[in-house]
Amino acid sequence: MTQTPLFAEERRDEILRLLGERSKLVLPELCTYFNVSPATIRNDLRDLERAGRLRRTHGGAIPATKAAFELTSRVKEVEYIDEKRRIAAHAETLIEDGDTILLDTGTTTMELARLLTSRSALTIVTNDIKIALFLEENTDASVFLLGGMLRRHFHSTTGLSVVSQVRNLNVDKAFMAANGLSVEKGFSTPSVELANVKTAMIPTASMAIFLVDSHKFGNVSFAHFAHIKEADMLITDSGADSQFIKELKIKHGDLDIRIV
Repeated sequence: MTQTPLFAEERRDEILRLLGERSKLVLPELCTYFNVSPATIRNDLRDLERAGRLRRTHGGAIPATKAAFELTSRVKEVEYIDEKRRIAAHAETLIEDGDTILLDTGTTTMELARLLTSRSALTIVTNDIKIALFLEENTDASVFLLGGMLRRHFHSTTGLSVVSQVRNLNVDKAFMAANGLSVEKGFSTPSVELANVKTAMIPTASMAIFLVDSHKFGNVSFAHFAHIKEADMLITDSGADSQFIKELKIKHGDLDIRIV
């Protein structure tokens, strides 16, 4: 149960976070959790359904679709933060002063950006405006922000202009994010537009490094963007399912898997 009253926007973000964890929510549970009336929760669920964020059911809510559901960046920032920070800390050790790197949009890559304040002479390419702003204010890196259509609530750019720009670049290392990782279907994300950008990013790098926390293992989001064979390294956390890791190693023996 929440201890202090939340603004409507904060409460709705929390509803989406809970839905991402449990896949089904019921009205009495939400009323108790937020200490608000059924009418308030019904209004929240109605507005979230109108925005395409969930589907209302009799007495509760379920995700909008099984494959396309995506939490907003604000919600994802607090999910599994310890795991993301461990992954980012290991990724940071792979970066050398003077490198040219690409940071895909994502909360784990944001944590990686936070660790680059003591690095020097980096050139950093990103389509994440929050990452770009942090780097501009806190590092001496040369920051190349890929311009395009802004994804509302996700502070990132997509579109043909982003794809065109990134295809003309070459970087030493690309640090990629994903919403889902499947042994058979590879890496995926809910947005087709974002998937197109990610697909274009990978060949620009001499080394493609995927930062994926273990909670995304076995998930398949709506849009595929890379086969596992396109990854040079996968960094994940110690919560990773041992059987999933075993299957990865059997089918993709060349993949460098780092568990931190």
